[in-house]
Amino acid sequence: MTIQNVPEIFTPTTTDKLDLFVHDFKMTDDVFKSKVNLSLHMFSFLQKGKKQVHFADSSVAVNSEQSLLIKKGNCLWSELLDNAAIYYCKLFFFSDKQLKDFLKKHHLFAPSEKETPSYFVIENDAYLHSYLDSLSTVGNASVDFIDNLYAIKFEELMLYLISKYGEAFKKYLQSLITKEPSTFKEVVENNIYSNLKIDEIAFLCHMSLSTFKRNFLKEYQTSPGKWLQDKRLTKAKQLLEDGQLKSSDIYSDFGYNNLSNFSAAFKNKFGKSPRG
Repeated sequence: MTIQNVPEIFTPTTTDKLDLFVHDFKMTDDVFKSKVNLSLHMFSFLQKGKKQVHFADSSVAVNSEQSLLIKKGNCLWSELLDNAAIYYCKLFFFSDKQLKDFLKKHHLFAPSEKETPSYFVIENDAYLHSYLDSLSTVGNASVDFIDNLYAIKFEELMLYLISKYGEAFKKYLQSLITKEPSTFKEVVENNIYSNLKIDEIAFLCHMSLSTFKRNFLKEYQTSPGKWLQDKRLTKAKQLLEDGQLKSSDIYSDFGYNNLSNFSAAFKNKFGKSPRG
């Protein structure tokens, strides 16, 4: 699968390094688990559709009533159509420099003291709908003024979200600057019970598949395929024994493309079908 370098794929090749960038993204087909390398932090203001994102430490899913602030780095995202025949979001990218300048200006620059995930969920409201309309208008401004206007709109957005979410949002912004990347073992164990494939977990580790396999063998003394399959099937068995779910409810959650493959793997490990 090709890695998408974002926002570079949306900008002209002649564009200098950006501190702020806005892009309207639209599509008419579902896209599943694209490998994305984000070089800037990003607001994803979802207007139509659904978005699912896997990070090294966590995952999140939002609908068109929510938006996301996403930390730069590697992630996997799925962009899905809803009832409408189009997926649409407005993306607002910003650099570490832009964030640091804002935090220093408002005397908020401080290390984050607690663990924070790689995303922050924002509930869309009337103010944000109005803000996005104004952001679209800024995009039509003269090139001589657009950078300054975007800087003003960025500060406005940050101040509004701080007023809305208070200390939680402040801590998240601080974590974008200070948070250490997840270790190899943390990424693996955060995604044991996900539906991610081995190459996708390797991508979240910022490794090639071959390097990931070598590191995995050194850490766990077995292959990642066997180890993950055993962990996931054991967890699936526990869920089925609880009696609340059927195999048809969970097979895709553990990375199987169809129920038949899940059933065959389950029977091979436990000597009986998941229904038996």
